[in-house]
Amino acid sequence: QVQLVESGGGLVQAGGSLRLSCAASGRTFSQYSMGWFRQAPGKEREFVTVIWGSGGSTVYADSVKGRFTISRDNAKNTVFLQMNSLKPEDTAVYYCVASQSPYSGRDYKTYNYWGQGTQVTVSS
Repeated sequence: QVQLVESGGGLVQAGGSLRLSCAASGRTFSQYSMGWFRQAPGKEREFVTVIWGSGGSTVYADSVKGRFTISRDNAKNTVFLQMNSLKPEDTAVYYCVASQSPYSGRDYKTYNYWGQGTQVTVSS
């Protein structure tokens, strides 16, 4: 059974930092694309970032580029999201995702597995 479990969310002031972790279990994810989506209240689900399973290339939404960094530890089946210079508009539930395709992009429909989400709240 595949599971993605996020941790590291919380409340932080604007300008602060948080680091999210996503522990994957149930299979080896080294060739999977792993990423993050987010959803704020009353808004649509939004792509944040993805790291490819092959080669480790990354893609970021323009809204987080230069502030967020995704990384992965394949030995531990874990993906991380380092979030710096946080803004109130980053407030959302953040979901860890995984795709069997090593080159997934921004379309949420391409991701086979989703975590339960972790709340990130940025106060002004």
